[in-house]
Amino acid sequence: MARKSIRQRNAEQRVRQQKVRDDARERRRPTRDDIARTFLWQMIVTAKKARKRDEALDKLCGEIVAELVLQGFDARESEAVFEALTEKYEPEVRPFRTKRHLEGKVRAGRVWR
Repeated sequence: MARKSIRQRNAEQRVRQQKVRDDARERRRPTRDDIARTFLWQMIVTAKKARKRDEALDKLCGEIVAELVLQGFDARESEAVFEALTEKYEPEVRPFRTKRHLEGKVRAGRVWR
């Protein structure tokens, strides 16, 4: 049997990947990025509520920026982005949009259809 062409393999991969995305949407399964965004927001909000607020935020910023620098990002730019997020993220205001594609009503952590 002859090997499939790159075009054919890519077309099959697109079909498989779309099925994975559709299945995740149907199951209301968050992506890694959804969890990462929520986790970062929670970390910043928790640091802002700490007694030593500035110290907690500085430590969090330092750890995140150090990792970003290891990945090749600029330290000053990374700090600027982090600072912008800390100004934007407030405990009373959730910065996330409702995911309209996740239909159904959520009550006390349960979905009612």
